[in-house]
Amino acid sequence: MALLFYSEYDSASEWQSAFAQAEPELEFRAWPQCGDPAEVEAVLAWNAPAGFYRQFPRLRLIVNLGAGVDAIVRDPTLPAGVPVTRISDPAMGRMMAQYVLAAVLRHFRDFGAFERARERRAWQWIAPREARECTVGVMGLGQLGSMAACELARQGFRVLGWSRTPKTLPGVEGLAGDEALPAFLAQCEICVMLLPLTPATEGLMDARRLAMLPRGAKLVSAGRGRTVDERALVAALRSGHVAEATLDVFHEEPLPAGHPLWDLPQVLITPHLASIAIPRTAAAQVVDNLARVRRGERPANVVDPTRGY
Repeated sequence: MALLFYSEYDSASEWQSAFAQAEPELEFRAWPQCGDPAEVEAVLAWNAPAGFYRQFPRLRLIVNLGAGVDAIVRDPTLPAGVPVTRISDPAMGRMMAQYVLAAVLRHFRDFGAFERARERRAWQWIAPREARECTVGVMGLGQLGSMAACELARQGFRVLGWSRTPKTLPGVEGLAGDEALPAFLAQCEICVMLLPLTPATEGLMDARRLAMLPRGAKLVSAGRGRTVDERALVAALRSGHVAEATLDVFHEEPLPAGHPLWDLPQVLITPHLASIAIPRTAAAQVVDNLARVRRGERPANVVDPTRGY
């Protein structure tokens, strides 16, 4: 039996090497060279098209390569009874925390303003501040959001965390539920979005909620692109209500060349790389979950399709 790998971005050879070390007897195949579909026991994939999984009649496990599982759970042809799991890897959490910290520091220390001043050959002085004077809000306190929030708190920022249900994290002031969202947003000098994509979060950061941010706030979006209303964000950036943004995720990826976000100098665009699965550390998790399924046990990190994460 075989494990099939599907991704347009990740290196199949790196994953093959990692699986060879984690479980030498597991046959690794990379799409489109899948061989006999009936021999595919597990699929490790990122953004496989709708209908992809139903072609494997003996499929026992689906593993999502990234944190966002919306592309899988929204597939109406998903085989019934096949567990969908996420890779829960501390390396991914550290990578996200690094990205968020870098983005927050860039906004906090006014690097964007200095980059724009350089284009004018202007020696622009902006007085530095202490981190405790800046309130950073993190929306979404799952594994990745929690690590990012704690790292920001460790750096001395005042950190607010918002989640659907109450969460307690060291150094983080927690707020929960829709009723707490206006108060949360009103305090965010820098707002970091790390929410999963669910029916409740799609378009959550719309024009009304962007207006709840203080004028001149900065936005960091590294969770799921569709949690942000891009048209409303462009309008907020053009008006100056949102002063700057760092964006890693979008409605359409790659971001189309004609999208207005490309034209805004106060926006930093990165190509959905804030946090990725590391083959060396993640392969062992996949092998362990496949062994669990073979023994008739429940795999770890199973996704609840009704919740979307």
